[in-house]
Amino acid sequence: MKRGQFEEPVTLLVGMGIPRKIESVMDGYVLLQDWPAACRNGAHAVALNACKAGIAGEIDPKTVRATLVTFARRNDILLPDMVSPAAAMGNEMHSG
Repeated sequence: MKRGQFEEPVTLLVGMGIPRKIESVMDGYVLLQDWPAACRNGAHAVALNACKAGIAGEIDPKTVRATLVTFARRNDILLPDMVSPAAAMGNEMHSG
C-alpha cells in the first residue's frame, strides 16, 4: 500500500450529486482545499488539519479517513459503501 493510502476509499457526493472516491490523504487534502469558502465549517477545518498532519506523517491515514467521514456526514455528502448482493448474502450465511 502506498504511503497515505486509505484501506477503504471514502465516496462523497460533490457538485451536482457526482460521486467522488477519496482514496488517500492527498486526495482528501485536494478536495478540502477546493471546498468553497462559504461552505466551510468546523468539521472542514478539523478534516483539513488532519490531512495536513497526515501528509507530514504526524498521524496515520486511518485517522485522516475517520475525520473525512465525519466531515462528509456533517455535510450530508457521504455515500454508503456499496456492497454487492452476492457479498451481502455471503455475510448473512456466515453470521447466522
